[in-house]
Amino acid sequence: MTTVRADALIQAAARAGVTLGVIFQDRLKPDVQRLKALVEGGRLGTPILANARVKWYRPPSYYRDSRWRGTQALDGGGALMNQGVHTVDLLLWLFGPVRRVFGMTIAGLHAIEVEDTAVAVLEFANGAVGTLEAATSAYPGYSRQIELTGSNGTVRLDGDDLAAIDLQDARPDERPTRPAAVTADRSCAGVRGFRARHWRSHGARVRRPRRAAQRGADRGDLSVGADPSTDRSVLGVRFLF
Repeated sequence: MTTVRADALIQAAARAGVTLGVIFQDRLKPDVQRLKALVEGGRLGTPILANARVKWYRPPSYYRDSRWRGTQALDGGGALMNQGVHTVDLLLWLFGPVRRVFGMTIAGLHAIEVEDTAVAVLEFANGAVGTLEAATSAYPGYSRQIELTGSNGTVRLDGDDLAAIDLQDARPDERPTRPAAVTADRSCAGVRGFRARHWRSHGARVRRPRRAAQRGADRGDLSVGADPSTDRSVLGVRFLF
């Protein structure tokens, strides 16, 4: 993934007369929206600490049986660039830009060109600090976790659900959607059947891009379809996990 290749994609879309779009669909998920409202409403108080963990598992066959996964030229990165990118986006969207970062990556489990394990320490522009972990090497795989702490308390996202809203002055309507401990991620267990499931639902999702984006279920590729609201061709880029 380079700016040169991105420019080439923009130019190809312009020549074809189609609309090119990318999306960070996790922002549209209901509990992520609730979390955003809590942060923007000042309910956390002064931002202090952010922790994000994407400790997923992919079996060796996930990389071995693919022409592009795990390659620098075609994947552009590994656990951080591919699986962890949406969580990185949420950290920036929720806590603002990062001023300084220190990180390390390794290929600890898989024989691939890019990272299967990444860690980082972050300093946000607002003065808060944070940590980030992303992996496809963490058997059996766990749901994505984001914890945000401010001077008034802590909130925690477990997968796509608000699992904790622990505020010093919590209101009756500020209750977690699904209180839970860290649990195994179902997407990791089902990764072997991913390709078949994806292509069966591919056409329907292209025809219903808005609903698909809201579900955040697309883990995709490059696709061309029709936008029923505008009757125009649409070239969509979706992230393939």
